[in-house]
Amino acid sequence: MNETMYIHADPPPLRIDEGGAVRVGKSRVSLDLVVAQYENGMTPKNIIRAYDALALADVHAVIAYYLRHKNEVVAYLKRRQDEADALRAKIEAERPRIARDELLARAGAREKADAAAGK
Repeated sequence: MNETMYIHADPPPLRIDEGGAVRVGKSRVSLDLVVAQYENGMTPKNIIRAYDALALADVHAVIAYYLRHKNEVVAYLKRRQDEADALRAKIEAERPRIARDELLARAGAREKADAAAGK
């Protein structure tokens, strides 16, 4: 009796969302996050415990995809980080950070105003 097993060629459970981010399965969890957690030592089981929208098979498949296509994934992650850094710099340039002392002074002024108004 010669039974053969059919080998399925499953595509990775990855999709690109409307913003250009790669997401895992049908979830909002990003490839960036799964790779970072894996690189920080989390097991696939721990990843799905932390992100219950993920399926264990999907996490294994994503990690396998990452390991097989590491250069491409690392390049994608670097581009994403560069885009995030550029956006952060733009936002900070448009809205400079307020010093802690200034924030405390504002909060104190609000408290005095509220106390004077009887709140």
